[in-house]
Amino acid sequence: MVALGGNAFQSKEDKGTVEDYWRNAYTAARVVAELIKRGYRVIVTHGNGPQVGVLVEWMYALSERIPPMTLDIAGAMTQGWLGYILQQAIRNVLMEKNLLGSAVRGVVTIVNQVLVDVNDPAFRSPTKFIGPWYSEEDARRIARERGWVMKPDPRGGWRRVVPSPTPIENIECEVIKTLIDSGFVVIASGGGGIPVVNDRGKLRGVEAVIDKDLAAERLASSLRASILMILTDVDGVYINFGKPNARKLTLVKVEEIERYYREGHFPPGSMGPKILAAIKFLKSGGEKVVIAHLNHGVEALEGREGTTIIP
Repeated sequence: MVALGGNAFQSKEDKGTVEDYWRNAYTAARVVAELIKRGYRVIVTHGNGPQVGVLVEWMYALSERIPPMTLDIAGAMTQGWLGYILQQAIRNVLMEKNLLGSAVRGVVTIVNQVLVDVNDPAFRSPTKFIGPWYSEEDARRIARERGWVMKPDPRGGWRRVVPSPTPIENIECEVIKTLIDSGFVVIASGGGGIPVVNDRGKLRGVEAVIDKDLAAERLASSLRASILMILTDVDGVYINFGKPNARKLTLVKVEEIERYYREGHFPPGSMGPKILAAIKFLKSGGEKVVIAHLNHGVEALEGREGTTIIP
């Protein structure tokens, strides 16, 4: 399972241009192709924090003329947007390396729903960063004008935060498994999946953005994946991040990382969900979790970059 951060596709330094997205997608595609070349069956998921926030910004800017959509629909839109870019980039790289048709039959994107609990406390306490970065002054003005919750992002700047309920079940899991077993690279659970609740036996979308790392763990564990790779815009996991005594972790056991998690080293809106996903995945039978920068995915798999967490 390769989980690509939404911030990896549009980092704080990127302007969010089409060129930025294609460049970053091809970086991810080369990592995926290398894994396939080494004999792995690969499923890809991705975040959508910056992108879903941008969509909401567009909707808000035109709200007097065009009725805005809800967050679940915006999440579905980013699944199509980013899925298309990844799907094309991965296919093209596989063709270049003569892996399409031999190692894999094709690449496909699934518009994917993920079940959450309507009573999840996250709906009362938003923590998921979405959208662009603002100055504190602009963020406070937007909060007053729009009623949004704005908080400082550990990466710098201020951003909007929205509810991020815990994923329970991937609705299309069996479809995804069938495609993987049939030889396809599957892009699924994009943006953490479209959040839905069980409303008297029927599914209903809700206003939230599921954390993609926790959703990736749910899907990876359900599919009995051996490795979970979380590739983002940071070079690994740090304790005391942002402080003079910050230290990068390279190889660490799950018991140690769990202790750091309990001690509060990993904020809930950034590294926290990645570490929680790693803990859950390893305790569900996974063999290894790798957290690294998108540009160094292959090196991280070999233990030369990033952070590796083992049972």
